[in-house]
Amino acid sequence: MPRWLLTLSVLLWLAGAAHAAPAAPGFKLTTLDGRVIDSLELIGKKVVVLRFQNSYCKPCAKESPALGRVLERYRDRDVEIVAVHVQDTATDARRFVKANKVTYPVALDPRLSVGNRFGFKGAPYTVVIDKKGEIAANVHGLGAVSRLPKTLDGILKDPPS
Repeated sequence: MPRWLLTLSVLLWLAGAAHAAPAAPGFKLTTLDGRVIDSLELIGKKVVVLRFQNSYCKPCAKESPALGRVLERYRDRDVEIVAVHVQDTATDARRFVKANKVTYPVALDPRLSVGNRFGFKGAPYTVVIDKKGEIAANVHGLGAVSRLPKTLDGILKDPPS
């Protein structure tokens, strides 16, 4: 086999072996305070953390303070954190915000129109979208918030001081 053909074969094999992260589906959410968050405006600018939760989720309430601390730590590093309350009413979401002293933006997805596109199967569910618009991580269940700093540092490549 000629050398150039062998080289081409190896390069094609390597290209096929490399797996790109799946692209995140587009979304548009409105927060409880009326702000519109459009994924098309964030791609290339921010890392987005979507935290799918609901007002009756005890692990969500338990991790709420830690999620607020993650927001404070990464706010100036182009990270957007949004809690997406699924299958909830605005009244219930506002009650959750007040009871848990939530400091991050909260949006509603009562019919799972966004959640289903991200593979939501139960709360809590956390999705991290990098600046290229690819899903960098998705974690079902409790403990995702404690792993967020490592995930975000890996994406941002420059740990905070």
